[in-house]
Amino acid sequence: MGRNKSAMLELAVLGLLHRTPMHGYELRKQITNVLGLFRALSYGSLYPCLHELLAAGLIAEEHDETGPAGPARAASSTRPRSGRRSLKVYRLTADGKERLQELLGEGGPAAWEDDGFGVHFAFFGQTRADVRLRILEGRRSRLEERTESIRAALTRTRERVDSYTLELHRHGLESVEREVRWLNELIASERQVASVPQVASERPADGQANPSDKEST
Repeated sequence: MGRNKSAMLELAVLGLLHRTPMHGYELRKQITNVLGLFRALSYGSLYPCLHELLAAGLIAEEHDETGPAGPARAASSTRPRSGRRSLKVYRLTADGKERLQELLGEGGPAAWEDDGFGVHFAFFGQTRADVRLRILEGRRSRLEERTESIRAALTRTRERVDSYTLELHRHGLESVEREVRWLNELIASERQVASVPQVASERPADGQANPSDKEST
């Protein structure tokens, strides 16, 4: 796994564990099925990442003694244990929370690429507004460059490729243009939210006197 993808996997793991502690199996399920990231993610990639995070003190592991059999199994200490191993549950540490905030604050070019953007966008709810906007604008800029590249390729190869290859290029162009339109909507929404004055919530309700008015009387 490349360096950028490893960093994105670290962000995904820390971001998910910030929500709730999880087993390794559940982490992989959340990353691939729920977030729709790293669809080819294997345990051979996930567990080395978990071991590195453990060694760095960013996460800690605990043993779930109840296992698949439920709480009743742990309640009876006199019964012999079955052959099942207790499951490891991973949780975020205080250092891990600090590291997560560092990663969420990174809005540079790595966050604009396909995998990087997907991971960062999945945790936009925990990301500062200015960083969200920087990532969205950077992603749009990257896709606009890709659009120009595809259009140039279509112009150069239009007469040299068959109709199916040409349709494939057109499909790719339409997909990129559709995402650019989606990004434009998100950027406009982010800017609108940022422009709303925050002092509005501090105004007294209708019929309620302003404390400063009382003091002046």
